[in-house]
Amino acid sequence: MKDQDIQLISRLITGVRWAALATVTEQGPEASHVAFVAEPDFGAMLLHLSGLAAHTRNLSDDPRASLAIGEADCERGDPQTLARLSLHGHIEKLARDTPAYSAARQCYLARIPTAEALFGFADFSLFRLVVERGRLVGGFGRARDFSPEALRLAARFAAARPDSAD
Repeated sequence: MKDQDIQLISRLITGVRWAALATVTEQGPEASHVAFVAEPDFGAMLLHLSGLAAHTRNLSDDPRASLAIGEADCERGDPQTLARLSLHGHIEKLARDTPAYSAARQCYLARIPTAEALFGFADFSLFRLVVERGRLVGGFGRARDFSPEALRLAARFAAARPDSAD
């Protein structure tokens, strides 16, 4: 994968906190919007979800999911040229009494500190979208599939950037 694609993946993952989550229902796919935070190696995306939400119930029935992250549309020019990223994989729920949960919670709150109060709600749980494959569209006519290894490279690029998001 080209360096410019790795950099674009990094920029999208570190520059956006809101994405579309696609889950599977008996009626077909269903999309909703959720906040997300990347784990340090970008191997998984952390989601803090309410058990009352339809997408959380869908995930308990079928853990397959995808997260669509897109560049903001400033309503200038052709929206087909906006960069976007789709991450596909499966969801794992993190048990509250584990070191993995504590580390994920700390990571999530470092990026979205306003979520602190939601961690006190009994119906909210932390989930990991473990990425198995991805697709980058860097603009009109510029698309490529990628493996989790490209995410690890993007994470290393983000860590090396002094202006990268926390």
